[in-house]
Amino acid sequence: MVKKPKATSGQFSALVLRALKQEVNQKAGDLIENVLKPKHVQTPPKGHQLNYLVDITTKWLGSKCYFTGVYRSPGPHAISPTFETKFARMEYVGNGQFALSFMRHTGQWVRLYDALSVDECLKAIQDDPWFVP
Repeated sequence: MVKKPKATSGQFSALVLRALKQEVNQKAGDLIENVLKPKHVQTPPKGHQLNYLVDITTKWLGSKCYFTGVYRSPGPHAISPTFETKFARMEYVGNGQFALSFMRHTGQWVRLYDALSVDECLKAIQDDPWFVP
């Protein structure tokens, strides 16, 4: 009889985080497509020379999920045709919970919530005025 090696706590944590990431990706994608984009991504007026929001995405870096606004720079002196700015961060803190922060205009993250479920985080991103792309 061959014994299967037991999963270590690190491996277990990685499996839990992987499952949580899949849950966040699915639910955040729904929120972005059905609520955030219709609310915040608008067609710019003709001859518009200011930056405007064209997309909202998520991106994982380690155990942190960032919500990012993608902006277009239409002016003739734009350094790049588009740029991204992060506006919300869900940071995994254990036990299926996340700390939720917003990006301040100074470039600093401000933590508003210490331990929320995935659904509570997404509800705050949807409704709380601190989380606007």
